[in-house]
Amino acid sequence: MFRVRRVVVAATVSVLLSLAVVAPAPAQGGGEGSAGPVVPTSLSIMTFNIEYGGTVVDFDKILTAVRRADADVVAFNEAYGKVAKLGRLTDYDYVSRRLDLVSRYPIVDAPGSGGRYVFVQLAPGNVVAVANVHLSSSDYGPRRLLDGWSRRKVLRAERRLRVPELRPFLQATESLPGAGIPTFVVGDMNSPSHEDWTQATVDLRPQIRFPVGWPVTELLERKGFADSWRVVHPDPVADEGLTWPAGRPRSDTSWNPRRDAPHDRIDQIWSAGPATAVSSQLVGERGGPGVEISVRPWGSDHRAVVSTFDITAGVPPVMVAPAPLLVEVGEPLGVTYHAPGGAGERVRIVPVGGDPVADMLDSLGTPPGEPTDGVVTFATDALAPGGYDVVLIDGADAELARTPFWVRDVDAPPVLDAVWRFDVGEPIVISFTQGPANRFDWIGLYERGADPLVDYYLAYRYTEAAVEGSVTFGDEGYGPWPLPPGRYTAFYLLTDVYRQVASVDFVVKR
Repeated sequence: MFRVRRVVVAATVSVLLSLAVVAPAPAQGGGEGSAGPVVPTSLSIMTFNIEYGGTVVDFDKILTAVRRADADVVAFNEAYGKVAKLGRLTDYDYVSRRLDLVSRYPIVDAPGSGGRYVFVQLAPGNVVAVANVHLSSSDYGPRRLLDGWSRRKVLRAERRLRVPELRPFLQATESLPGAGIPTFVVGDMNSPSHEDWTQATVDLRPQIRFPVGWPVTELLERKGFADSWRVVHPDPVADEGLTWPAGRPRSDTSWNPRRDAPHDRIDQIWSAGPATAVSSQLVGERGGPGVEISVRPWGSDHRAVVSTFDITAGVPPVMVAPAPLLVEVGEPLGVTYHAPGGAGERVRIVPVGGDPVADMLDSLGTPPGEPTDGVVTFATDALAPGGYDVVLIDGADAELARTPFWVRDVDAPPVLDAVWRFDVGEPIVISFTQGPANRFDWIGLYERGADPLVDYYLAYRYTEAAVEGSVTFGDEGYGPWPLPPGRYTAFYLLTDVYRQVASVDFVVKR
């Protein structure tokens, strides 16, 4: 459920300062005459909000739920830095900390995605795209309707809060379905579906007093996505598919949903392109409404959804995809490529913006017998800390694709930077480098001398899973604005919890 409310037990959460982990596939297929790998025509995907890192009830019950669902790809919400542990303990070989995904198939950090989606490589040259979202829980629509808000006011809040959060994911993936790549947008939408709030369902639940065209799901539908639950279960009266709140045991140490919390279906799996849902099941507490895969006791305030699709995998664009995006000196760098297949194609490392011929630092040819798809691995011992590009070139040295990556000293933390003084009302810009590119790393503003484990932030921004960049604080953000004159500190904090790994001081003056 919660996206903006952070867990307060961060001191007990182990979050490694490691990187968006994308385990590249070993080279597969064969040379001339080889039949090549078998490409799956079915794929199952699970979306699971595990609530505060799965620690509220029993972490082992989260693991049990994942094992019993037995999905090919699992997208977590509220993983709080535990996605690698979740993957390891449930025997998933491939992990993305950048999107909190685990997979049975290799995960490729899609170039140009901005951390909005990844490719899941079912076989060399055959991919699907997966975007994992967690929209804001502020002004939760069903609750506000029960509180007496008008339909117009609730819809205005939806368009102000959740729709702008979803749009970047849809913009990043908009060209993929038309290019023949099955594309999935999954996660905790914190919004019901317009398909569930119809004239037929009025009074089915206390909050449904009239039909509502929920903007988040209407936008997904307009963009060509289909809701897997409603494809398989088209009757919203017979199959409500309620995912929140689930019937977990009440906690003495954590937040609990209100007893009158409005039940609804807010965890969803949407597909576009050559993918058709053939089954969709709820995973949750034994005896829960509509639950088909059960665990006792249930470990989260959300039920999970697992949907299976008939698919035709797509061909990725020509690309080079380094993994990890931030590599320590001496750590191997794997580069997954999809090339046209011409003679003499090579992958090269150059300084940022460098010429792939004149500025070449290292070069590897695409392996024989793998003319279009594979992985090459570079040593990084001789690379100084800083930014670089991997570049795919053809036999005539023409550039085909380019993607950045970064090198840091061993165990070097992120670095924050800001001018020392801002005027009252002036936008506050905090720059960062060497960020670990975890999902929901964030930068918080605090009064000088504050401890993030104890004191409350004044404002925050997510780093959007970037290695380097900047965030800007202004009057559109969460928290008071403008900041009054005073002394402040910006902290870099990990994975939506309060573990700070870098800071920079500044002042605000009149």
